[in-house]
Amino acid sequence: MHVVLVEPAFPNNQREFLRGLLSTGARVSAISERPPEALPSALREGLFQHERVRSVVDEHALAEAVKRLSMKARVDRLEATVEAHVMAAAHVREQLKIHGTTSRTAWLCRDKPAMKDAVRKAGLPCAASARVTSVADAEAFAKTTGYPLILKPLDGAGASGTHKVSNDADLKTACETLRVAQGRTVAIEEFLEGHEGFYDTLSVCGKPVLDFACHYYPNVLEAMRTRWISPQIVCTNRVDGDPYKELRQLGAKVIEALGIWTSATHMEWFASPKGLKFSEIGCRPPGVGVWDLYSSANEIDLYAAWAHAIVHENVPFKTSRKYSAGMIALRPDRDGVISHYDGVEQMQQRFGQWILDSHLPPAGTPTQGVEGGYMANAYVRMRHPDYDTLRSMLNTVGETVKVRAR
Repeated sequence: MHVVLVEPAFPNNQREFLRGLLSTGARVSAISERPPEALPSALREGLFQHERVRSVVDEHALAEAVKRLSMKARVDRLEATVEAHVMAAAHVREQLKIHGTTSRTAWLCRDKPAMKDAVRKAGLPCAASARVTSVADAEAFAKTTGYPLILKPLDGAGASGTHKVSNDADLKTACETLRVAQGRTVAIEEFLEGHEGFYDTLSVCGKPVLDFACHYYPNVLEAMRTRWISPQIVCTNRVDGDPYKELRQLGAKVIEALGIWTSATHMEWFASPKGLKFSEIGCRPPGVGVWDLYSSANEIDLYAAWAHAIVHENVPFKTSRKYSAGMIALRPDRDGVISHYDGVEQMQQRFGQWILDSHLPPAGTPTQGVEGGYMANAYVRMRHPDYDTLRSMLNTVGETVKVRAR
């Protein structure tokens, strides 16, 4: 088995996917925008071949690199785990007749209106949505559906480029910002009230074999817009219980409806007054280090599990569900540079045994904007056998640890 991994060097957690592949005993090659020296020596020395290209989303360059690798040994798998790389890899896979995620599935997992159409046709609950190609289209949708609404890029990830609109004036502003009048096509959809979370799987031959459920506190859009909030992502160890049965069934049906075969998946959902609703899905792992939380919470090497799924279409790993795990983002009190921290010693004294790790950039580090996400500045990751206790600890950390900037 010869597996080619697209861009193993950046971002840094890509190295974990390479490590996982190397652990299977498969022949592993890499295509990267960076030289081999960008990888740690242990990983670099384990590679069969390395090809450097100007851009891994340049489909011609990617295909030519795969062809060169296939001259050394037939390429059996071509894998990409970064959202922006998934479509290019799928197109090249299809062009060169390599087994894996199809172009259709990759497109459905990127194009929000098409995704929701496919899910809706399968009879699954999701927000009303449409593809907007003009301001008139947006106004017509608003008249039919009512406010509030969400506008976002067709292939946007997370809350990036997302606008919540509550009236006609907001709608006009969002359309201007997203350049709808200049011909850009965007997605518009009903804004769902309620609690937001995500359901992630490692699926083999279209069936989830490992799965995980997480909760956002607060919902993503609010978290990415509000400085004083220290937002949390918390993975529960109660996912095998009855309260998650409907969510797990929904996730499995979405995977089937979109034709996802052997892949990691990341599905957003809302528990709203109108019931459980599908939001969106990617045929790739989640970001912001969530797989590290899953691995720690379940005493499992999820990167190796993923690699076995790709190489063998079999996962010889089990989730322990021993712990819940979570992360809390700690925002600077203003833009500028970090001057110092308050409360770190108290946090260590109270919760040291439950802290997985923390990222506390040193004094003098420039701050990043709130919209930069959960890992943009400081953060702490923790685990505990009891979900409610973990939530309480994370809340206390948010109240105790302060990032001061000047």
